[in-house]
Amino acid sequence: MNRLCVALGAILLSGCVVAGGLAAPAAADPAPGDRAVLTGFASLPALTFVPGSEPSGAQLGTSPINGVTPPFSGQPVQGFSGVVRNRDGSFDVLSDNGYGAKANSADFLLRIHRIRPDFRTGTITVPGGVNLSDPHGKAPFPLTRSDRTLTGADFDVESIVRTSDGTYWIGDEFGPFLLHFDGRGRLLEAPIELPGVRAPEHPNLGGEQPNLARSKGFEGMARSVDQRRLYPLLEGTVAGDPAGDLRMYEFDLRQRRYTGRVWTYRLDDPAHAIGDAVAIGERRFLVIERDNLQGDAARVKKVYLAEMRGKELVKTLVADLLDLYDPRDPATPFRFPFQTIEDIVLLDDRTIGLLDDNNFPFSSGRTAGQPDPNEFITVRLPRRLDADRRAYR
Repeated sequence: MNRLCVALGAILLSGCVVAGGLAAPAAADPAPGDRAVLTGFASLPALTFVPGSEPSGAQLGTSPINGVTPPFSGQPVQGFSGVVRNRDGSFDVLSDNGYGAKANSADFLLRIHRIRPDFRTGTITVPGGVNLSDPHGKAPFPLTRSDRTLTGADFDVESIVRTSDGTYWIGDEFGPFLLHFDGRGRLLEAPIELPGVRAPEHPNLGGEQPNLARSKGFEGMARSVDQRRLYPLLEGTVAGDPAGDLRMYEFDLRQRRYTGRVWTYRLDDPAHAIGDAVAIGERRFLVIERDNLQGDAARVKKVYLAEMRGKELVKTLVADLLDLYDPRDPATPFRFPFQTIEDIVLLDDRTIGLLDDNNFPFSSGRTAGQPDPNEFITVRLPRRLDADRRAYR
């Protein structure tokens, strides 16, 4: 166990316990000014694989990447691009399309993993999970595998929510599509297209010109607090829109259609990207915004409160993830310096959880030359969010 885990364990033991068995900080954190406070840390080693799983990474070559040599004997537990909180203290996390591209991810099986962080020991266990599949032939285009288990060459799954019926809605980047799965990971209906927007990886693109860049589809998606609507958020700018303007759509879950309402989230810099979004009220969201850098080079890893005003999402900074106050080392800010931070979950009215997408084996933001682990941190915000109580369901 490293120094950080031990130090944070001591902090957490002095705090209280919130719903789901998560540890939270004591009421009076000595954070100066408006800085957010690091209150929990847990890590899953990069070289963690699904027990008894199929080999993967055959298209990555045979040269070492950050000291790890592909192909791999199993399916890595990696690339967390969405998170759902469970009542028992565990979380369901979504692995993205695998190795970063459609062409190299055909042997990566799309999966929802169940993880259990222990913030007192600084560790994460993986008690199980489900592969995503289409056994009933809902997808109207050819899939990679004859058994219809879904792979990273079929979809690039980047965001996930769960509704009151226990089913999952997942945002994809290849269409972009909305995908509806049951609790066992089986596709329940045909992928739902976004009218007027197509990415280069769309399976039925044909000769049509895409109007969205590669891997810039539904990176974030929030579920409304009344569970009647989805709010998927594109990662990239649609052709013809101002550079750095991202569209957030509204999807009616009862009528199974887009409502036609669209809002604009404006990046601080067109070179930035969003990582995830979660609703905390009827018209209020938390959104991760990041640059594309890692390690010491990283400059922008932020969480914004985004409020719907007219057709815009107006932003207020709530946490700088490169300048978190660490009570055990007040002179040294804690940095969450990963290239891609793609998971946010509301834990209480002043505490959020965040996870990185470690892009295994490519990213090395924590230690140069080594593949990033999957880290889960909890952060206490400077002020209350005044979140709707339904946001915790």
